[in-house]
Amino acid sequence: MNSRALFLHTPPLRLFFLASLPGAVGMLASALYQTIDGVFVGRFLGETPFAALNLAMPFVIINFALADLVGVGASVPISICLGKKQDREANNIFTCACLMIFGAGIVIGALLYVLAPALMEAMGAEGEFARQAAQYLRVYAVCSPVTTIVFAADNYLRICGKLRTSMLLNILMSVVIMALEFVFLAVFHWGIWAAALSGCIGMCLSAILAMVPFFRGKLQLRFTRPRFSAAMLRQIVTCGSPNFLNNIAGRITSILMNWILVRLGGEAAVSVYGILMYVEGFIQPLLYGMCDSLQPAVGYNWGAGIFSRVRAIEKCCYVASAVISLLSAVVIFLLPSQITVLFVGESSGEILEMAIPAVQLFALTYLTRWFSFATQSYMLAIEKSISAALISVATALLFPVLLVALLWPLGLTGIWLNFAGTSLLAGLLSLFVLARKRRELSRADLPQET
Repeated sequence: MNSRALFLHTPPLRLFFLASLPGAVGMLASALYQTIDGVFVGRFLGETPFAALNLAMPFVIINFALADLVGVGASVPISICLGKKQDREANNIFTCACLMIFGAGIVIGALLYVLAPALMEAMGAEGEFARQAAQYLRVYAVCSPVTTIVFAADNYLRICGKLRTSMLLNILMSVVIMALEFVFLAVFHWGIWAAALSGCIGMCLSAILAMVPFFRGKLQLRFTRPRFSAAMLRQIVTCGSPNFLNNIAGRITSILMNWILVRLGGEAAVSVYGILMYVEGFIQPLLYGMCDSLQPAVGYNWGAGIFSRVRAIEKCCYVASAVISLLSAVVIFLLPSQITVLFVGESSGEILEMAIPAVQLFALTYLTRWFSFATQSYMLAIEKSISAALISVATALLFPVLLVALLWPLGLTGIWLNFAGTSLLAGLLSLFVLARKRRELSRADLPQET
């Protein structure tokens, strides 16, 4: 079955499972290596390297944010063009997007390599803490031109109907990274730079394997002579802005939080915040993989004018997101000490004492997080980029910063409550966005359907 038949004619519930399960499993594998990265660094290298990793991580993610802007931003118009049977235009967008990602990787990587020590000092880190954080960031910066394409390639494979290939490459990437990191840290006893190197090697391998079928012309999307235009660039930026703004805003928030935590609680507080980020980094990719894997299906049907299928697919996404999110809240709330010990061990008394109540407060986040997440994905898939960007920026930056000020008298407890408060406000905003868009989307569901 080709991708057009898969996305346009498969019953919505069956399509949901065919698309979302490989996407969720693939992203879960990706999340697992990030979690194991924290576990290995914390267990094999100690508390200072673990804190350094968490201090540098927001900048590592910023390194991938521009690639994500182009990758996701191109995926939406590519899917819609394919739904309209405009294959030539889809191939041009795909080719231009790949070139843009490679160029951005060179520029952003070079900047982060040069600025790494100054950035860590600006965060308030000193001595070995700052040195190790800069060392970790610099390895990712050097490998940036190749590693940044890996996330976009994942989207392009799914657009071509290669759902299992995408999943298997994510699993392979995670296995390679985890195996190399164990060898580098536990066997060779190398430093924090080796943790970053293992991640880069796994990403490079996955990126190369993902792009080979495109270079060989074996998939629906093919490389062609690039034709850049202002309209195409605007379309990519518009569609990719919600994810880009979410990444950038989220990292700005993380940088702000780390800056505050260094001053309120030192390395221990930064480590606790890092644990919460690893927990989020395990659940959010699962939700993202499930929702994002449906974007090609939504785009195809939106481009073909079959709007009732768009809504049917998205209803599946909402229900599944709610189930995963609520189950996560229960597990996190009931197992705070087990989650903490996984990263820092039982000997870290100060961190353990601080982390248990923090993790339990953090669990409340997932009572409402599913709703704003699914709504943002829905708005993005149907080219309602402004609505998606509003939810994205408010969730990642505006609400957290507002709550930092409001909850400041509570000290560290206010920081841990910030996540749940942000999630609740984002849910209310998403409800408002859906209410405003409902009438407009209902009007669209007219005679074009087939």
